[in-house]
Amino acid sequence: MPSPDFADLCALAAELGAALERRRLHLATAESCTGGLIAAAVTSVAGSSAWFERGFVTYANTAKTDLLGVDAGLFEQVGAVSPEVARAMAHGARLGAGADLAVAVTGIAGPSGGSEAKPVGTVWFGLDTGQGLAVRLEARHALFAGDRSAVRMQAARFALLWALEAAQGG
Repeated sequence: MPSPDFADLCALAAELGAALERRRLHLATAESCTGGLIAAAVTSVAGSSAWFERGFVTYANTAKTDLLGVDAGLFEQVGAVSPEVARAMAHGARLGAGADLAVAVTGIAGPSGGSEAKPVGTVWFGLDTGQGLAVRLEARHALFAGDRSAVRMQAARFALLWALEAAQGG
């Protein structure tokens, strides 16, 4: 499948928004490697203020700690691109925003920064739900191909799809 473009992300965001609005739920995002792409797609939807609470762009580890409450020790223990950090980012975003659902993204978009254990294209996602949804805190992993832009777009799409699944009760 070719890499999604921004119009694809906006269409997904509109679908997510409709699901959230039907259930009177609110979304928050925490983004690292996607740098606000998810929030940009969400806010491209007219009326998104009814269901989008806020987005955190926490590119630096210090921002993840300062804004989302991610334990600084995690970065030394498991690295920023890990299920533990992804879950902590999602949890911090949901609590900080008072939202029902938060999705987080942390990864290596490239072209540098990868390793044998975590190659370029490695992305971890976190999802935290509560309040109006059944409580869950999960992480998922993906390895995307392509250049920096392709990795970022695929990661944003993955996050929007996972949030949509959660908003629909899945």
